[in-house]
Amino acid sequence: MDIFEAILLGFVQGITEFIPVSSSGHLEIVRQIFNFPAENFHLFLEFINLGTLLALIFYFRKRIWKIITNVFRERNYKLAINIVITCIPAGLAGLLLGDLIENSDFFNSIFTVAGAMGIVGIIMILIDKLPHMPKLENEEHLTPARALIIGILQTFALIPGTSRSGTTIIAGRLTGLDSESAAEYSFLASIPLMCAVCLKMFLSETGRTYFAANVGPLLLSNLVALIVGWLALTFVLSYLKKPKSLQSFGKYRIIVACLVIGTMLILV
Repeated sequence: MDIFEAILLGFVQGITEFIPVSSSGHLEIVRQIFNFPAENFHLFLEFINLGTLLALIFYFRKRIWKIITNVFRERNYKLAINIVITCIPAGLAGLLLGDLIENSDFFNSIFTVAGAMGIVGIIMILIDKLPHMPKLENEEHLTPARALIIGILQTFALIPGTSRSGTTIIAGRLTGLDSESAAEYSFLASIPLMCAVCLKMFLSETGRTYFAANVGPLLLSNLVALIVGWLALTFVLSYLKKPKSLQSFGKYRIIVACLVIGTMLILV
């Protein structure tokens, strides 16, 4: 991996991890456009989570501290338990199906990636017309049952092109949250999962070997992802305050999906 590849992929990861347009989908599209090697690319995708994880922790540091103090000082476990509940389905699905999806020609096909981007984009556009649970004031008022629904829908994010933030924001909207609260809960609930992914990579011999062989480019890529990710977080949480903001991301996803599929059909 050279410096250009590291900077470009770090930039794409940072800007698309939190904006609900699918980081894995965009990274795969960029990889194919620039003909980056496919070998061990899935390892890079997992290691680059470190930069965006640090961006999340830095951005939500006060909120994270409040959740921790609520648990240990005030014995208020509600939000922390809901976050754990939301993480369980995706965590189990990742353990059971992660390797299968990573090594599947179908799930890694550019057509599958583009199709997933388009389908989620359509759902984002239609979100206000879909059935919703009774409205909640914010994520602090989520019930365990609603947190579980968000977690179940989050498992679809294992499919490249779907978007973890996209599926959980949609799920949050359907369970009664507004777009901004759904995004905040989505990002908070992603922290344990991203920590688990990074820990798994450093505990595995394959991961450590890959990291040691590419330590310079990986550190550079994660630094870019951290900086760009923090800026993307600031933007998306501000933008989602606007009415019908989710539809804009949906339209973008559909346009990208159509361009990718059209281009691939012409090339084939």
